[in-house]
Amino acid sequence: MDKLEGLREILALDAKNSFARYGVAMELAGRGQTAEALVEFDTLLELDPGYTGGYFMAAQTLAGAGRTAEAAARLKAGIASAARSGNRHAQSEMQAMLDELDL
Repeated sequence: MDKLEGLREILALDAKNSFARYGVAMELAGRGQTAEALVEFDTLLELDPGYTGGYFMAAQTLAGAGRTAEAAARLKAGIASAARSGNRHAQSEMQAMLDELDL
């Protein structure tokens, strides 16, 4: 069984498992399956809007696909999430990426 299959088995048992959903999204993104990865990131953030890392990695996936405006919107949402949770490190990383995007 590969990593993706294992994570999907976890999700079959618990569809709200944020860590497993994030793992699926990351695995799909790493395999170049951008559309599928973004569906998983969207589901993750819908179920767990406080999962700050999901915003950052979704933004990176979008930026890698040339979808800069969508990446910027995701970063802004992630910065707000990080601010709500007091995660200054994530907030700083996402702000730096936002500043680097050529809009």
